[in-house]
Amino acid sequence: MAASEHDRIPEQALAWHGAGGAVLATVVKTWGSAPRPVGSQLAVSCRGEIAGSVSGGCVEGAVVEEASIVLADGRPRMVEFGVSDDNAFAVGLACGGRIEIMVEAVGGERGISADKLSKLVELRSRRLPVAVATNLSTWECRLVCAEEDSLDKGVLHRFRLDRSGVEDGWFYNIHNPPLRMIVVGGVHIAQPLFEIARLAGYDPVLVDPRIAFASDARFPGERIVHDWPDEAIADEAPDFRTAIVTLSHDPKIDDPAIMAALATDAFYIGCLGSTRTHGKRLERLEAAGLNDRDLVRLHAPVGLDIGAVSPAEIAVSIVAQATSELRKAGRPG
Repeated sequence: MAASEHDRIPEQALAWHGAGGAVLATVVKTWGSAPRPVGSQLAVSCRGEIAGSVSGGCVEGAVVEEASIVLADGRPRMVEFGVSDDNAFAVGLACGGRIEIMVEAVGGERGISADKLSKLVELRSRRLPVAVATNLSTWECRLVCAEEDSLDKGVLHRFRLDRSGVEDGWFYNIHNPPLRMIVVGGVHIAQPLFEIARLAGYDPVLVDPRIAFASDARFPGERIVHDWPDEAIADEAPDFRTAIVTLSHDPKIDDPAIMAALATDAFYIGCLGSTRTHGKRLERLEAAGLNDRDLVRLHAPVGLDIGAVSPAEIAVSIVAQATSELRKAGRPG
C-alpha cells in the first residue's frame, strides 16, 4: 500500500515543480506546545494546492500566502508564527506555542534545487536514510547520507532518533525510510494488527505459506507473501526501520522466521506465545546455534503487558511495544 500523503511531501513537491512550480515549507524550530514536530513539511503548488502540514491547520493559510511571495521572487525566507496565551487555544498553538518555518521555492535562487529534490526522492525510493542539510545563514543546501564516514556524531544521532533539527548553524531535515512491519502468520490477531500498525505509520506485509490463512478474503487489499518465512524475510531485506512479528504459533513457521529475523537489523522482533511456550522456543533456538546475545532481542510474550485479551487489544499492545523500542534511544536514562 502506498505511503500516506504526509510521508510523500518531497515527491509531491517535485511533481508540482515539474507542472509549473512548487514551494516547500518546513518546520525548523518550535517552542511550547507546537502541534507539529520539527521537520514537518507542507508543499504548495503554483496553483495554491497543498499537501502535508506544518501546524495542524492553524497557520497553513498564512504559509500559503508566504509561499506565493517566495514562488514569485525565488528567495527563501524564515517566518515565525506565535500567539499569546489568550488566543492560543483558538488557533491551535497551545500555551503560547511558536513555530519557525523555512519557506523555499524548489529551484529558486537559493535553497533546494530541482536536482537535489529529485535526488532526495530517488534516495527515498531506495529506502536510504538521507538528510537535507540547509545552512540557515547562506541557504546552501546539500544532501547528507547516514552512511557517510565523516558524519558528525550529532547528526548521526539525529538519524538514530529520527529527529530533525539544527547542528552548528545547519538545519538537518531527516528522511529516514518509512517504517515497515513484517507479520508472520495470517491468524486472527494479524487482522487488527494490520489496521493499527498502518495507523501508526507502518507499511505491513503478511508472510504465511498457508494460503487458507493468508488469503485475500481474510486480508483484503493487503500485500501477502506465500513463501516460507525465512525466504520471505531474506527477500524483504529488513533494515533498522523494520519490525518483525511472528504470530503463527507453529514452530515450523515461526522458528525459521525468528532465525532469519535475528540475522537482520530489525529494531523489533516480537513473538506470540506464553512464557512456557517461549521457554521451549528458546531451547529449540539454542539447540540451533543461537546464543544469549541473539535471543535477548526477542520480545516474548509479544506486546506490552496491558492485560490484553481480545485480538484487537493484543494488536494494540504489539504496536505499543514496537513504538517503545523505536523511540527508546530518545528517552532519558
